[in-house]
Amino acid sequence: MTRLRGRLIVLQILVVAMIVVLVVRLWQVQVVQGARFVTVATETRTREVRVPALRGAILDASGRPLVRNRTSLVVSIDRSRFERMPDGGESVLKRLSAMLWIPYQQLKQRIRACGPGVTRPCWPGSPYTPIPIADHVKPRVALQILERQEDFPGVTAEIQSVRDYPNGKDAAQLLGYLQPVTESELEQREGLKASYSGVDLTGRDGLEAVYDAALRGKPGLRRVQVDRMGKVVAVRQQATPVAGETLVTSIDSRVQAIVEKSLAQAMQDVPNSDGGAAVVLDVKTGRIVAMASRPTYDPKVWTGGIAEKEYQRLLSDKSGKPLVSRAIAGQYAPGSTFKISSVSAMIADGEPLHGSYQCPSSYNVEGRSFPNAGGMSLGAISLHTALVKSCDTVFYKAGYEEWKRDGGKTPKAKPKEPMPNMARAYGFGRRTGVDLPGEAPGRIPDRTWRKELWNATRNEMCKRAKTGYPEMKDESRAAYAKRLANENCLEGFLFHAYEAVNLSIGQGDVLVTPLQLARAYAALLGDGKLRSPRVGWALVRPDGTLDKEIPVPVEGRLPVSDETRDYIRKALSEVPSDGTAAGAFRGFPMNVVKIGGKTGTAEVYGKEDTSWFASFAPADNPRLVTVVMVAQGGFGASTAAPAVRRIWEGIFGVGKGDDNKPIKAALPDGRPVSRLPSLTEETAGG
Repeated sequence: MTRLRGRLIVLQILVVAMIVVLVVRLWQVQVVQGARFVTVATETRTREVRVPALRGAILDASGRPLVRNRTSLVVSIDRSRFERMPDGGESVLKRLSAMLWIPYQQLKQRIRACGPGVTRPCWPGSPYTPIPIADHVKPRVALQILERQEDFPGVTAEIQSVRDYPNGKDAAQLLGYLQPVTESELEQREGLKASYSGVDLTGRDGLEAVYDAALRGKPGLRRVQVDRMGKVVAVRQQATPVAGETLVTSIDSRVQAIVEKSLAQAMQDVPNSDGGAAVVLDVKTGRIVAMASRPTYDPKVWTGGIAEKEYQRLLSDKSGKPLVSRAIAGQYAPGSTFKISSVSAMIADGEPLHGSYQCPSSYNVEGRSFPNAGGMSLGAISLHTALVKSCDTVFYKAGYEEWKRDGGKTPKAKPKEPMPNMARAYGFGRRTGVDLPGEAPGRIPDRTWRKELWNATRNEMCKRAKTGYPEMKDESRAAYAKRLANENCLEGFLFHAYEAVNLSIGQGDVLVTPLQLARAYAALLGDGKLRSPRVGWALVRPDGTLDKEIPVPVEGRLPVSDETRDYIRKALSEVPSDGTAAGAFRGFPMNVVKIGGKTGTAEVYGKEDTSWFASFAPADNPRLVTVVMVAQGGFGASTAAPAVRRIWEGIFGVGKGDDNKPIKAALPDGRPVSRLPSLTEETAGG
């Protein structure tokens, strides 16, 4: 009995002690730390939601939309919440699959994270942001998802703005596209994290990328209280999002449509062609009026997520890499269109502007014969005629003699190199600085370039001189490559005479982009100033007021006298009527608007020639420059020149269309829009 009583006493003491501990702990929680736990409890029921801003529209020079917004019901998934569910959200995803009529496996693929070995569709953005899985959702379906949150936890349905392209494929590479922001970008790009709503997209290419910060706007902020099911019960704080600014461009959508159609026809006319580009540039301002590239694609493929098959097509060599703009990233030998630089160099180096020059059918350089196209022989001619008729041998001789004056194979300590230096003064061999990403610099070969290339490739060339190229299936091509490797191994540091000769007519190792050529012609035909072209013209606030006009920087001035520039212009003004492009412009009403230009036919080893035509109008007082390039297009006069003719017919409204009806002029007086459009708050909002 005594033992039992003792046990009861111990038990009573333990119970009392536990009660005392509980009371003390309760006092600490309720009194001492009460305020802190109230705050914590409140925070667990508070959600901070960033509200995305409406992205700014992209307009043409007259205010017509190139890229605009449209609203769409979008269903999104919170993957982090799915991962906390016992089954990883599988049951919710299956119910959602049945609701949306989208296969379960397809939904599962869309919400997985992109990474090495993971093919699209996948989610390239942050894992902590809502992942859109379906747009164009019917309102009835969206309401069911919202009303049955117990069946669809972690799933939202809301109206979002998505990009719309009213002109289809026109200017696709120029406009660019949007993709989700990645975690690494949030950390690396200054200011992006603060302005990112969590569902925003960022510009990945084109104007969307360059002007992303202005177009994106500033997200709003909502702090809401939610119940245990995640439903909003109260709004504690709200800041309205600020819409992005509207980008007004110098693109004229009417001219752009004409250029796109003409370039597409040129590609169709030459079945072997694997690429083309066209640029229309304002001579007076340096602004781009139109720019097209082929092959192209429909930018709406990015809306709602791109399929793996389509994504691979955009990147593949077989399809011609449609994402790449050949207008700014395509590098090609320019052929005779380059002669404006060579003539300028000849005059600057002391050759007489009004002198007489021999035009034999071929010219011998170090024992090698360099022929004129078609074996043409014109005897003694002027530089004017050399440009109109495109006599190569005049330029061969000039290039060779300049090379010899610089010391030939044993150059002087400071060679003058007139032709390479003049080419660089025209802006060749470096990026134009256009407000578009992905621009290529081109290449101007000279003695310095040759030596740097040899230092970089000598070991490989010497190795290939011994082993050859067994991987090449074409034996003749492999033998040629081996001989070339041996030559480069032994004397690759030398700038040879044939390289100087090829440079003089835009052949060999010289490479330019269509935009570089267009701005060179604009500098020659305008005021002599070399400008960095611009597509963006102005940024307009959401209320329609001007934020800022985007200037066109002047990079320098051509070291060419006004007399020489005017002489070249007058010569080129006769090319479409009496020169190499006369056939392409036969019947064109030169009395209505006179056209000038220069054809170019550039040889490419193992492929058909590259077809060029650089043109301007009106010839007496040029306002627009148009350049067309068609890879593997053959002669400049046969492919590029007819394409340019169609563009001029559309711009000035001369001739008849495919329906045999008069063509309506895009720019009746040939002058681009010179005043910014007046925008209302509605039009500025996109």
